[in-house]
Amino acid sequence: MSKLKKPLLFALALLPLIVAASYLATLMTLPQADSPAVKEAVKQLGSRQALIAVSTAQSALYAVLFAFFGYILARKLGLMRSFRPEKSKLLTTIIISSAGGAVFSLDAWTFAKLIPEVAESYKTAKTFDALTWGASVLYGGVVEELMMRLFLMSLTAFVAWKLFFRKEETALSGVLIAANILAALTFAAGHLPSTLTLFGALTPMIVFRCFLLNGAFGLIFGRLYRKYGIQYAMLSHALLHIVSKTIWLIAF
Repeated sequence: MSKLKKPLLFALALLPLIVAASYLATLMTLPQADSPAVKEAVKQLGSRQALIAVSTAQSALYAVLFAFFGYILARKLGLMRSFRPEKSKLLTTIIISSAGGAVFSLDAWTFAKLIPEVAESYKTAKTFDALTWGASVLYGGVVEELMMRLFLMSLTAFVAWKLFFRKEETALSGVLIAANILAALTFAAGHLPSTLTLFGALTPMIVFRCFLLNGAFGLIFGRLYRKYGIQYAMLSHALLHIVSKTIWLIAF
């Protein structure tokens, strides 16, 4: 039971951020999913507010489970590091994330020039409102990192270690790198449904953009997790959204 105490405390400590992130993400995505299924769910639950509450609770529950089991897996892999801030790691993370946010923001001047749908999205999407900011920073920085790095990357590395390198006392760095690549690709692929909803089609260029932007930065978050700890991956993901959206806010 004592082995479960720390992962449980870890998940509970993140619970307020998880609930806030899930609530904001639900508010942001629900209007885009005004489908017959959503209308039927509203009818069954009695109101749109009830649907929001249920969706938020469901998302939060999943994130808590990712945090709990991800902690256990990360501890077995030796990836769960001290949560005491270290200046050098913080500075490195801030520099990488700020540069990454600047590069990410170039989407508005690169792919937007090549893909009409992307250009149109910058004109019509509510890129700069508080809801979008909050959902991007909290859901991306907290929930997505718990799901994709702490849980999925750790699970992939642990399974590969036990299946193919069980004689090794610790997971090989190559296993962790491969798990990071797989998690980054999965992270990018996970954005395809929302990309389809946003642009109405998945052309080769749109798919390439999705995998390039999300996959490349997913690799960075995974490396920070592997080298420094999950808290630095979460910070980096959040800062990337803050920096990129700040640039767009100034530019537009």
